[in-house]
Amino acid sequence: MRPVPRISTRGYYDLSSGVTLKNNSYYTYPKNDFKKLTDSQEVTIMIHGLRNDNAGAVAKVVLAQKQLRKLGYVHPVIGYSYDSNTTGAHLIKHAKRALAVGQKIAIKNGKNLGKFIEDFKTVSPKTKIRLMGHSLGSQVILSALEYLARKKQNTEIVDAAYLFGASITEDVPSSKKYGKIIQNMIKSKIVNYYAPKDKVLLWADKEKFVKGPLGLDGAIGKPVKKYRQKLVKPKNHRFASYAQVLNSFP
Repeated sequence: MRPVPRISTRGYYDLSSGVTLKNNSYYTYPKNDFKKLTDSQEVTIMIHGLRNDNAGAVAKVVLAQKQLRKLGYVHPVIGYSYDSNTTGAHLIKHAKRALAVGQKIAIKNGKNLGKFIEDFKTVSPKTKIRLMGHSLGSQVILSALEYLARKKQNTEIVDAAYLFGASITEDVPSSKKYGKIIQNMIKSKIVNYYAPKDKVLLWADKEKFVKGPLGLDGAIGKPVKKYRQKLVKPKNHRFASYAQVLNSFP
């Protein structure tokens, strides 16, 4: 089986504290696959959620590739793999702390993903970039947009973003700060697939781990024009379930 092409920051952050261990931006694997991506019409980057080790990250890309091919999408689908398998994330008693560390790492990864996007657009300016984020992956996307927004030349650098079971808060698309970032950094649209019966998000909301997750009931307030949302009914919170209910792309 051929290796799944991915951008990675594995080992850059401490899994029990979120402390930065390495200051490198990212590495790509396999290198030759990334050289081949130059001058592609477009590319989609899949960003996984919490509790995914490297194998889990690869599995999510394979799922995304299969589903998008099924929907007639012919362009490359690659992965973004980061330190989300935080210490104790699988144990209820450590869940809050593990999620807090995961959020910290996801926020820091915005800079890493943002840097990759800048670097890639430098060598392949005409390639459209689409971002897909599941659960905590939505935070990586939001933080990447925030990082990119620091430079005026990055305006509309990302073509579109798609969020599934998003753990960022429901006020993001209408907030003064993030609404403007979304509007300026994304060229066509940001689509939020939300599921009011997602048990993991319901639990996170009830326990106040995430106050009002965007992926649960959609956006509040008046979202920016490029924001769209779609009500979906996945079996559970897993990315596999959200992929199954995706019926068109892009």
